[in-house]
Amino acid sequence: MNVVKVGMADLNVARSPDKIRTIGLGSCVGITLYDHVAKIGGMAHIMLPSASLVKEGLNPAKFADTAIPVLIDRLVRMGVDRRRLIAKIAGGAQMFPFAGASDIMRIGPRNVEACKQALKNAGIPLHAEDTGGNWGRTLEMDCMTGKLEVKSFNRGVKLI
Repeated sequence: MNVVKVGMADLNVARSPDKIRTIGLGSCVGITLYDHVAKIGGMAHIMLPSASLVKEGLNPAKFADTAIPVLIDRLVRMGVDRRRLIAKIAGGAQMFPFAGASDIMRIGPRNVEACKQALKNAGIPLHAEDTGGNWGRTLEMDCMTGKLEVKSFNRGVKLI
């Protein structure tokens, strides 16, 4: 068994018996997609909601609206049936308080909303989430089971 790593503004795929992990989620959102029959999953570490303002040098893994379609495509090329894909998300924290926070400063909540919209647009059901709060998270998905382990400092481990 190997652990496939996903960096910030990155995405990757893995198959059973491997696991896939990302660390350091604050306002970023980690999204997993999983096919329980093929036992293949993917993960993206999304930093921002939308690529709409980017003019050049686009990293599609950085944005919710571009990372999710790219991740779906990678999984389909590995042999998953997109109709069996389910999603789980975690992260999207509001790491720092801002007095009179404008919408632009609500990066975490905006990332969560954008991920949910991108999943809806792709027809992928969201099965579980652990979002919000003001703490960081590390995620690890087991491609054998599809279980997503969410580790949070001072909050322990949660399986979703």
